Amino acid sequence: MRCPKCSHMEDKVLDSRIARNGDATRRRRSCIRCGYRFTTYEEILRPKLKVVKNDGRHEAFDRNKLLNGIERACEKRPISIGSIEILVDTLIDEIESEFEREVSSEVLGQKVMDRLETLDEVAFVRFASVYRRFRDVNQFVNAIKDMIGKP
Repeated sequence: MRCPKCSHMEDKVLDSRIARNGDATRRRRSCIRCGYRFTTYEEILRPKLKVVKNDGRHEAFDRNKLLNGIERACEKRPISIGSIEILVDTLIDEIESEFEREVSSEVLGQKVMDRLETLDEVAFVRFASVYRRFRDVNQFVNAIKDMIGKP
């Protein structure tokens, strides 16, 4: 590893720890030449996941876009940002383990709705109304009736 201060290529590892919930290793290093201490992270590089849209376009998977959509559905509801972050992280882990390179927007949206339905019914209906493109009140009523009928 190149020292960020003097660019010397030799260093020694002082400490290694698991970071980011086991997804990375944090290493404290010291340059052999100048003694400068610095931190590096080592993690597995996964292929970038693509979302296949309904019209066939491919778009890079964006965690922030997913998070923002779920946050909008949960607005003014008694749901902590921590709960939303956990929902997004577990959803991403599931998708990355199920799909190697691409996932359809339909599958992604359904997985979000499945999780929101158990988290908060109002957030579920809000998300479903955008995802399924509800055009009138009857579609809202039908979604709520479907939800009421489930155990």
